[in-house]
Amino acid sequence: MAAGHHDGHLEPDGAIPGRPGANGTLIQGRYRLHELIGRGGMGEVWRALDESLGRRVAVKCLKPAGHSSDAGFTRVLQERFRREARVAAGLQHRGITVVHDFGEHDGLLFLVMELLDGRNLLQTLEDARRHPLPVPDITDIAEQVTAALAYTHDQGVVHRDLKPANIIRLTDGAVKICDFGIARLGHDIGFTSRLTGSGVAMGTPHYMSPEQIDAAEVDHRSDLYSLGCVLYELATGAPPFDLGDAWSILVGHRDTEPVPPRAGRPELPAELERLILDLLAKDPEHRPQDAADVLGRLKAMRAAAGVTASPAVPARLPAWARNVTTGSAARSTRAHRITAPPHHELTAAWSTRPVPVEADPDAVAALAARHAEAADLARIGNWSQAYDLHTSVAAARDRALGPEHPDTLTSRHEAAYCLTRLGRTEEALRMYEYVAEARRRVLGPEDPQTLVARHEAAYELGRLGRHLEAHQEFSAVLAARERTVGPDDPDTLQCKHNLGVNLGLLGRSEEAHTTAVEVAEARARVLGEDDPETLVTRFEVGHALGRTGRWAEALRTYQEVADARARVLGPDHTETLAAQYEIGICLGRLGRSADALALFEDLVPALTRTVGSTDAETLRARHALGVNLGLLGQWDRALAESRDVAAVRERVLGATHPDTLVSKREIAVGLGWLGRWAGALTVYREVAEGREQVLGPAHPDTLTSRNDEARCLAQLGRTAEAQEILRRVTDLREEAPERL
Repeated sequence: MAAGHHDGHLEPDGAIPGRPGANGTLIQGRYRLHELIGRGGMGEVWRALDESLGRRVAVKCLKPAGHSSDAGFTRVLQERFRREARVAAGLQHRGITVVHDFGEHDGLLFLVMELLDGRNLLQTLEDARRHPLPVPDITDIAEQVTAALAYTHDQGVVHRDLKPANIIRLTDGAVKICDFGIARLGHDIGFTSRLTGSGVAMGTPHYMSPEQIDAAEVDHRSDLYSLGCVLYELATGAPPFDLGDAWSILVGHRDTEPVPPRAGRPELPAELERLILDLLAKDPEHRPQDAADVLGRLKAMRAAAGVTASPAVPARLPAWARNVTTGSAARSTRAHRITAPPHHELTAAWSTRPVPVEADPDAVAALAARHAEAADLARIGNWSQAYDLHTSVAAARDRALGPEHPDTLTSRHEAAYCLTRLGRTEEALRMYEYVAEARRRVLGPEDPQTLVARHEAAYELGRLGRHLEAHQEFSAVLAARERTVGPDDPDTLQCKHNLGVNLGLLGRSEEAHTTAVEVAEARARVLGEDDPETLVTRFEVGHALGRTGRWAEALRTYQEVADARARVLGPDHTETLAAQYEIGICLGRLGRSADALALFEDLVPALTRTVGSTDAETLRARHALGVNLGLLGQWDRALAESRDVAAVRERVLGATHPDTLVSKREIAVGLGWLGRWAGALTVYREVAEGREQVLGPAHPDTLTSRNDEARCLAQLGRTAEAQEILRRVTDLREEAPERL
């Protein structure tokens, strides 16, 4: 695992006596330093544990050079540090490393950041022995970095030291920029060296813009120049001015035109070379004028190549879809799990199909190899690149074999599956519907491949909240599978499982419970009692029991599932922890808040270790922990927990996301119980306004928040205002009864 926040210039090493930290040091009574993961001129980076929240973090310790006895200098430095750290902490974008905290401890300044699993681009280039990256990787990285820069520039924030070492590519393909504010802070701290007699501040010379070198006005276009240097290096394996000493490098940036990248790599797309050279224009006025322009050009390149840009971070499945699984990918005898689709089997399913006379057999074989390569990318979770490659193969198969040849449709099916994993649900639905209709014409309405595509389309309908349409499609696919392969076939049972989940979402709770029990019993017979698929359905049985208010039975079911998953998958597996969460909910529903609290106090650190501190499941568990603290009367702790969760959700999800608003409402509840009604009123109003904005004024959740607001006003003696709000709530309920 790479350092969560790991600069390329930081070399992993052991601690040196007298440096800012040592293994086991506790900073501010909260952050326990565990492992030194990097060191550079400005300090050290440690893997650490936030003992207050039980989450793993990266702590960057910055040690001022000189002036340590100058109290005035120290005060100014600390104020500048706080200013820069606040700016960094205020940036909220998936392409920017999250800053959790900052402060001063025993003379050192420190930043607390998220711990990331990945490699920075300098390490990536070194790993590849300085070979240039594939073009799809370059454009993918470029789009993600540019999107993050567009956001920060809109906030008025310029990075000033963009370089491969400050760009981390995570294991899931997501890209994050690190160290906003650190370059300017480095000058204040005293770690910025100067060229002798020149008065030129030395940042990282390989990536400095000409205006930085000339100490001229620096704006967002300086970051675009640095981006051009980074892309040049990714495309060629070396920076644009890779000369012998720092002064020569700076002169190169200021006075010399770069060698065009295609001079050493002719296969590089001309449009990409043009963009890189435009970014490297000496005069800022001759560069692209903003990151949005650069992003538009990158997307146009992809579109011209017949490939759609893909977001790097797969969107998380909605809560309702937790127990819904997608259909099987090929003519399998076993329904695959969403985490490990056997898509590599697809080409073999059609290997005996005749190839048209005009098709070149060698070209067809080459496309099959590329299809297998895309399947390998999907198998390791690289959904963005897998999608790009499947789309490219589909287009080539369309030309070579025809648009409705089974192999062409297989590639389009696989591309749709990648879209599902990338969270691009509407696009996935349209593609599945196209494939299903084409297969119906070519193969027949009840061919297994036709039914696979229809099953996937039903799944996407559910993810879009179109549950009635999903129900109709699941029902039709289930009936066809029962006729063609029988009621106990794993694919039939998978479809019936999803049908049962969807019944619950339609409010047909008893039918959902009956269906889940039938599928669980059948899967136990066919697959085994402890098979993960059997346990998924038994988990759904517990959910259905809870929906009907049978909490004691639900508790027993979840406990059995948790025990089985711990045996089969391990105690810290995400599915085991999901069952533990539901046990905690059941305990709370049964009035056993002390037991629930003890469970959540163990569960939160386990989830933090497993999926991270900002993961939706970790935050759900922390929210439940806070609720149970309140039920036990520990309102000070409950309020602190709800504030922390709300802050993280607001940063990750946004201020008006439903989960953020739920957490904010919990803050108001705590304030009310502590008698702080004025503060509670402010928060209740914020929640009500947020819900009105997102859900509308007559939505039940909005009306609940308005009732909360009225109750606070009454507590504050503002009876007339409270009554006016209650009248408005009554009128809205009468105007829109069907929504209740």
